Amino acid sequence: MSDLGTSLTPLSGGHSGRTFLGDVGGERAVVRVYPPGDPRGATAPEVDAAVLRLVRGLLPVPEVVEVRREQPHDLQPGLLVTEWLPGERADLVVADLEAAGDADGLSRLGAETGRVAGMLAGMPMLRPGPFVDSTLTLGEFPDGGLLECVEHRLTGWSEGERARLGEVAAQAQDLLDTVDRASLVHSDLNPKNLLVDRDTSSVTAVLDWEFAHAGHPWTDVGNLLRFERHPAYVDAVLSAWTSLRGGTPEQLLEGARSADLWALVDLAARAGANPVADRAETLLRAIGESGDVHAWPFG
Repeated sequence: MSDLGTSLTPLSGGHSGRTFLGDVGGERAVVRVYPPGDPRGATAPEVDAAVLRLVRGLLPVPEVVEVRREQPHDLQPGLLVTEWLPGERADLVVADLEAAGDADGLSRLGAETGRVAGMLAGMPMLRPGPFVDSTLTLGEFPDGGLLECVEHRLTGWSEGERARLGEVAAQAQDLLDTVDRASLVHSDLNPKNLLVDRDTSSVTAVLDWEFAHAGHPWTDVGNLLRFERHPAYVDAVLSAWTSLRGGTPEQLLEGARSADLWALVDLAARAGANPVADRAETLLRAIGESGDVHAWPFG
């Protein structure tokens, strides 16, 4: 095992709570810890390392320095050590640009993040499924579509609330089914998980690939635009993606909001656990009540 220095400093924001800044051979490195009993299994660090190696050279991701499975008998966690990359969290940059009323800056940043999502959507996969090992073998997702997900996950909602959202989910599923291919999906591609150069708006790192899978090409756009709704940013994301993958911005936005219902249901089922889940539930309830995937209850 590499010498990680004498201390590890927790990283905030897009880096998960299990990610730390250390050093390897006098160089800064990022260390992700996978505790024994990780729900993704003992191969989780190997899967994450394999995804990074898959996209490196196509997207700005760190080089893998070392990877180790957990050692359950010795209570040793799994580890993934990668190089450190510079940049500022994109969510903080977005907030500053919005506060300054800088529509041009938001447009430049949106174009860069939309291009990242478009690159991901152009990386083909044979079929949808989770990655299960270091060769990125595809497993199976549970059977059922969005409507079944609403019925089975939102058990704390009333029958009427689930029924109203179910109508939206059924329409969304019909739209999603018009696309018959799968691509690489980051699945947590929001500004907290992107580092950017504030001066150029370029994306310097795409972080936290733990939810990556083979899935729907619209998914990452839905995540990018879930809570970031400034028109200049939204328009730039959509234009950048469609310039790479085709279609119209209007079609993409409808599809992206539909694809994002999967994540919103998953988050809303955990309402009360964290502020993001609570906000997702508020948004999902507004969608169900209005019958509109574009509903926005936050003013």
